[in-house]
Amino acid sequence: MIRAAAISDSAGTFADLTTKTYPFAFMLASAGYVLTLLADCIVAHVTSVVKRDARVLVVEEGRTPEEQPKEAHVDVNPEFLRTTSFGDALLLILALCFHSVFEGIAVGVSATEGEAWRNLWTISLHKMFAAISMGIALPKMLPKRPFLSTAAYSFAFAISSPVGVGIGIAIDATTQGQTANWIYAISMGIACGVFVYVAINHLMAKGYTPQSECYFDTPFYKFLAVLLGVTVLAIVMIWDT
Repeated sequence: MIRAAAISDSAGTFADLTTKTYPFAFMLASAGYVLTLLADCIVAHVTSVVKRDARVLVVEEGRTPEEQPKEAHVDVNPEFLRTTSFGDALLLILALCFHSVFEGIAVGVSATEGEAWRNLWTISLHKMFAAISMGIALPKMLPKRPFLSTAAYSFAFAISSPVGVGIGIAIDATTQGQTANWIYAISMGIACGVFVYVAINHLMAKGYTPQSECYFDTPFYKFLAVLLGVTVLAIVMIWDT
């Protein structure tokens, strides 16, 4: 719901900047989705190379993967799982930080004080739910839950929006208003696509997979959770318009 409001703002800004009727905001969101998918494919390729190298090592030792005893799987799979988990976590944090920076830019380039407060309210609400989602997803992507890595990821996510605000203020102070509007419209369009990909393929698909059997891990309860989130945000957006 918040992403719908952001892409609507981006589309409205494009409408003010150009007379062309091309859906720039939605195509930029699609581009952001595709770019994030490309990054995900690169991570998957790297992790598959690690797994293939491990299998080659087993064959060089005189055994085929099928002949490999169960004990050998303990030596091979943990490294692959660590690499996969690190890749997932890194992509999640980079995407969230990228998205948060552009949200901060939206606050920094706001034309009026009222618009800045409105953007800040919307982004703060979204940031809170994104932080909760990240807090649930990240420990499950990092099974051993290293304290320093988790703290570093959390700090990067927390500071990304203030950094974006600073960049936005600098852009607004050093460029003409129309240039700042172009930057805002383009960045928010791309950021929407990035967040949609991360939300679907990482936060929802991977982050909410229970580590053990859970009574609430059913499609019905997942639907209720999504419905509750949409309902809450739909009510909150009344005061955002």
